[in-house]
Amino acid sequence: MKEIQDREQLKHYLRAFQLESVFHEPLRPHLSLYGFEPGDLICTQGQAAEYLYVLVHGKLKIYTTSSEGKTLVLSFKTPLEVIGDVEYVRGTPILNTVEAVTSVCMIGVHYRWLHNYGKDHAPLLQFLLEIITQKFYVKSNSLSFNLMHPVEVRLASYLLSVTSEESDSRLEGVSLSDAANFIGTSYRHLNRVIRQFCIQGLVERHKGIIVVKDRNGLSALAGHNIYENHRGKGETRS
Repeated sequence: MKEIQDREQLKHYLRAFQLESVFHEPLRPHLSLYGFEPGDLICTQGQAAEYLYVLVHGKLKIYTTSSEGKTLVLSFKTPLEVIGDVEYVRGTPILNTVEAVTSVCMIGVHYRWLHNYGKDHAPLLQFLLEIITQKFYVKSNSLSFNLMHPVEVRLASYLLSVTSEESDSRLEGVSLSDAANFIGTSYRHLNRVIRQFCIQGLVERHKGIIVVKDRNGLSALAGHNIYENHRGKGETRS
């Protein structure tokens, strides 16, 4: 992680995502821009939560880890998304680990400044309410998606989520067992579908690495990428 000392870029993101009323003048001096590289951890499950982050560029992966050390990917996030909102409202440790999938830029603010200048600021509270309820909505849709669509569609959506057009489209270092759990199928069935995708020229598989060869073909198969949360930057803010 590195702090980006560029107040003009910060102002640009506030304007672009209509966040100027959310983070009003008393909060502005306490906002910072942070950059993360692929694989960097934004926060780790179980740690004390201190910052609210707003994702304004890039893609995040959110996963949980069991006491036995097994990990399960829960979701992927693209702008506009907030990390640390539930923990701020509830006063709890970090629920899940958040990792950068691509190069990421986030607006960050320490909880103490939110408490001092934001706890009675209606636009900020409304913004957090929208974000948190949107997460419940997306989770419900994802569960329905897993029940109602074939594995081929779910795997295509997963592959689009875990890889990026901005970087090398390789699925590396991700457990296929976790992927199977995430999309709600068996490891054996997942392998059969991957072989089918290889035959169709959608992906290639080399020694545990899956390379996406045809994103357009996967997009057509997926229909829409249910495993990502897209919020348009033109959405109106209170």
